[in-house]
Amino acid sequence: MDQQPHPRENRLIVVSNRLPCVLEKEPAGNWRVVAGSGGLVTALHPVLRDRGGVWIGWSGAVEDPAEIAEVLRAHDRDVGYELRAVPINREEVERYYHGYSNEILWPLFHDLQSQCDFLPDYWHTYVKINRRFAEKVAADLRPSDFIWVHDYQLIDVAHHLRELGVTNRLAFFLHTPFPPPDIFLKLPEWHVLLRSLMAYDFVGVQTQRDRHNLVHCIRRLLKDAHVKAEGHLHRVTLDGRDSHVASFPIGIDFQDFAVAAAAPEVESMVQAIREHNRGSRLVLGVDRLDYTKGIPHRLRAFANLLERFPEVRGRVTLVQVVVPSRIGIPKYDALKVHIEQLVSEINGRYSSVDWIPVHYVFRSLGRDELLGYYRACHIALVTPLKDGMNLVCKEYCACSLEQDSVLILSQFAGAAAQLGRSALLVNPNDVEQMADAIYKAMRMPQADRRRRMRRLRRNVYEHDIHWWVNSFMRAVIDKELKDFPVLEEFVLPFDGQQWSRAVEE
Repeated sequence: MDQQPHPRENRLIVVSNRLPCVLEKEPAGNWRVVAGSGGLVTALHPVLRDRGGVWIGWSGAVEDPAEIAEVLRAHDRDVGYELRAVPINREEVERYYHGYSNEILWPLFHDLQSQCDFLPDYWHTYVKINRRFAEKVAADLRPSDFIWVHDYQLIDVAHHLRELGVTNRLAFFLHTPFPPPDIFLKLPEWHVLLRSLMAYDFVGVQTQRDRHNLVHCIRRLLKDAHVKAEGHLHRVTLDGRDSHVASFPIGIDFQDFAVAAAAPEVESMVQAIREHNRGSRLVLGVDRLDYTKGIPHRLRAFANLLERFPEVRGRVTLVQVVVPSRIGIPKYDALKVHIEQLVSEINGRYSSVDWIPVHYVFRSLGRDELLGYYRACHIALVTPLKDGMNLVCKEYCACSLEQDSVLILSQFAGAAAQLGRSALLVNPNDVEQMADAIYKAMRMPQADRRRRMRRLRRNVYEHDIHWWVNSFMRAVIDKELKDFPVLEEFVLPFDGQQWSRAVEE
């Protein structure tokens, strides 16, 4: 009988641009390690902790790599798995991360090729850093390790791993959209990146649209590739090896958001927000500062609402939260100025003695404050020009404990494929349509609001972050989370029978 390998011999190796923690240097010169957050960390931390895996990524610091490695080794004991930092200096950050990743791939993959800056040095540094990531992965790699690489910054890692002789199972997940061939072709290095994607054994994308675009690119641009549909997968045979492509829409930790939103401190914040805005329906926008989020379009739509429907003046307030991002980069600085000009114009034109139409917040929100806004606001306006998924809409639904709110969602957000039937779908380029949607949401009967939100919450609940990991791992390596040590059970604030009944009413 064959001896089963020790669990530690069969590890999950997660590779992402950033580690699941942030290193901050204190005034005294000591390092402080702050735990990361987000869906990926929530989902994969317990798997790595209980299975003895490795997380590889950049620490966010440009100091001495040996010093960073020592700090992380001490932190390994706290998290229960190994953290390996890939060193990147300040010049490389500018060219690999700010340059190729975010001035070329990010806008191109969001159909905004006019924002691209195709500088050759960016590409050379991107290849160099992807090679460095691959070398870090290959070091101390065991034959049974499964390697899972994440996102557009690291597309080229598989190519280098194969060159280094790595034969392990390699999987990749793209968290952004994937463009159609006519846009992807604008990338000077499209051929290298597309073939590198096919060096993975498995490529996951967010939506069926992204899968269609990727498969279309392969069929049209790689003449020596053979593509065959196999159920919800597409098998691609290229250079004598097979790769599979499929879509897996990422979710959130419904448990975490629903329970945290019910906390007393959040409840107090909800009451304070509503008391301060008594008599107004609150419309919420929460976005990172980025030109893909459609914030100026949203502000113009809100101005259109106030202009065309004067009866809502004094009865509706837009709370627009913009989280600072890439400060110092001219395109983003200009966007910030443009947003602030639009806010000023709207408030200057429509404000009254006791009412200001737009409440603008430019800073990161604390968790309780964010959850307070999610619960207090009657309408969420999630209207990106294009998004891989957009998890703000899912977080908003999870926090809608009263189930008496409305989601207005861009048809170009990846989440629209899942939530579109119960949300109000809009084209963010059509400001009148968005204004009409806000007006409709304000006048929507309560029974309709509750019915829609119950369906939205059920969808988010059933397709949470753990469902996403299960689906992906089942497709790639025929494993599920139940094959790992059991995670803590999620207990809803009411029993499952009540949940089903509440959702289906």
